[in-house]
Amino acid sequence: MLKEIRPAIVMMVVLTVITGLVYPLAMTEIAQLVFPRQANGSLILKDGKAIGSELIGQSFSEARYFHGRPSATSAPDPADSSKSVAAPYNAANSSGSNAGPTSKALIERIQGDVDKLKAENPGAAIPVDLVTTSASGLDPHVTPAAAWFQVPRVARERSLPEARVRELVERHVEGRFLGVLGEPRVNVLRLNIALDALKSQ
Repeated sequence: MLKEIRPAIVMMVVLTVITGLVYPLAMTEIAQLVFPRQANGSLILKDGKAIGSELIGQSFSEARYFHGRPSATSAPDPADSSKSVAAPYNAANSSGSNAGPTSKALIERIQGDVDKLKAENPGAAIPVDLVTTSASGLDPHVTPAAAWFQVPRVARERSLPEARVRELVERHVEGRFLGVLGEPRVNVLRLNIALDALKSQ
């Protein structure tokens, strides 16, 4: 019986070492050599300090900044761990709201956002990504249309010409990967950093 069990145990140990230790260490080393920035979280630095990642959105609520997509992520309620509270862009709890089209709370939230955006930019069509959450709740990008929609508010709040702010948005539009994959998008954090630099100039 030992004759049959021994090869199985040896094979299990060998494969555990290869797939659980050697392979992950080799992939980590290759990633650090070939793609060091991406392997370390695609961090965005300002004055030598990490202020965010290009892969995870941040919450901007001030009117003088461009806003990202709404986020449905949550976190445990500090007062009662059996409940949860809204925690936008919580990378530890990536998720959508899972609310369907008949959800009263979802309809009310979207209607409130639509009313607020109509007051902000009357007469303009509201881009859908300004009122809907992404599946992950962490999306760092908005569509170019969503960024352009916000130009009048940002220009007004910063006392800048709209044409100058619009040109800044156009410079930050990222095209499709290899010209065919994905959709054009704007990284909100990078755009807001450039906006602050524009104001300081």
